Amino acid sequence: MADNLSAVGKKVKALANPLRDEGIGSGDYLEQITYLLFLKMVDEYSKPPYNREVRIPEGLRWDDLVSKSGDALEKKYKEILEELGKMKGLLMEIFEGSENKIKKPALLKKVIIMIDSENWVSMAADVKGAIYEELLKEYAEDTKSGAGQYFTPRALINTMVKCLRPEPNKTICDPACGTGGFLLSAYDFISKSYSMDRNAKLFLKNDTVHGVELVRATYRLCLMNLFLHGIGDINSDYVPIFRGDPLISKPNDLYDYVLANPPFGRKSSLTFTNEEGEEGSEDLTYNRSDFWTTTSNKQLNFVQHIYSILKTTGRAAVVVPDNVLFEDGAGDTVRKNLLEKTNLHTILRLPTGIFYKQGVKANVIFFDNKLPSNEWATKEVWVYDFRTNIHFTLKQNPMTEDSLNDFVECYHADNITERQQTYDKDANPNGRWRKYSLKEVKDNGYKLDLKWMQEDDGSEDLTLGELVEKIKEKSDNIANAVAELEKLIGKVEE
Repeated sequence: MADNLSAVGKKVKALANPLRDEGIGSGDYLEQITYLLFLKMVDEYSKPPYNREVRIPEGLRWDDLVSKSGDALEKKYKEILEELGKMKGLLMEIFEGSENKIKKPALLKKVIIMIDSENWVSMAADVKGAIYEELLKEYAEDTKSGAGQYFTPRALINTMVKCLRPEPNKTICDPACGTGGFLLSAYDFISKSYSMDRNAKLFLKNDTVHGVELVRATYRLCLMNLFLHGIGDINSDYVPIFRGDPLISKPNDLYDYVLANPPFGRKSSLTFTNEEGEEGSEDLTYNRSDFWTTTSNKQLNFVQHIYSILKTTGRAAVVVPDNVLFEDGAGDTVRKNLLEKTNLHTILRLPTGIFYKQGVKANVIFFDNKLPSNEWATKEVWVYDFRTNIHFTLKQNPMTEDSLNDFVECYHADNITERQQTYDKDANPNGRWRKYSLKEVKDNGYKLDLKWMQEDDGSEDLTLGELVEKIKEKSDNIANAVAELEKLIGKVEE
């Protein structure tokens, strides 16, 4: 399987270079691969041994495309994209608003020949998925695209799933699903961890994963990512991912698990175009009666929303920036309600250098919903400090799943009531795993940025590459701070 992945994956990636020379970036290439790969797989399903009926009309199928070349190829491809965007279900969601970005017919023909040379349906789902994931990763690494914000490190995703341990016949939601990383990791975990009967397998394929994504291009990539892993049906009107703003209104559905890394950025904003055709934005506040507080802080709104979509027995693992743990006002209100109404039992402090956006300081909060009670649901908060004196970079020293093994062991997913601290005031004051009682949290003003470990003296043993990345990170941090300051000065002057 690894050899198959290497051979096919290399062929897919090899075409990116000549396309890049023509100004076609990794995002555009990935989008075109999505359209063409979907068409090819539908074609394979329509032929032996599958012989399935497909909704794509005659004249708009793979054979109609692969037989053309030159200007006729470009014209046919444009026609297919436009017409399939008018269809229903998964077809419409994949192709709506699509356009050809490979303007040279000869290059387009090369991509089509490469895709036509493989049998994609019979290829193992994890092989197809791994190839697509690799393309997504390259897209995320393309700093010009800004796509890194939709890509959470797979090591972190898989670790969060291992701690949550989703079970069969239960539902999973990611209300900011990006390209579907959390949903696929949970899907794979269930597939490999349990022996399931036919009904459970059908439930896993058709009813387990649910998501919401606001950005059209990312939404399209997510649907294709899921489809390549066996989630979704070419002829179904049902699509497991909804495109839109998840925060707009109170949801109708509740879920057993929520896994998410909501978009970073302090404020929600609405983009508009004025009469002069210039783009602008304004702060967006969500007035939802089910929220504990009204705020323009995007992360606090997502935390409230995630609570609102959990079943009373539901469990969540959510990546949040540091400000969620200590912000006053609305932040205090959200944290108090979480501590009171859910068992907010675990916080994982994350190191810098693991996200594509430089300088991000984030955490994972784990909380379990509870039935209403007169007592506070949270009795103690366990904190794993994976930030102090931990140094990762994206390329020279990336974080791996093994890096998080100690946290997984400390988390003790089998029974979180049997956890043991590694911190000891006298014997091990720099132990990374520490428990705080609810009283200690209350005495700290409900602030959850709980820290106790001592930083090193600053003399780090870094390679030249790591040093360059750290300098770049600090430079980006300064640039971001200056940009924020200029915005504030601009508002004052107005």
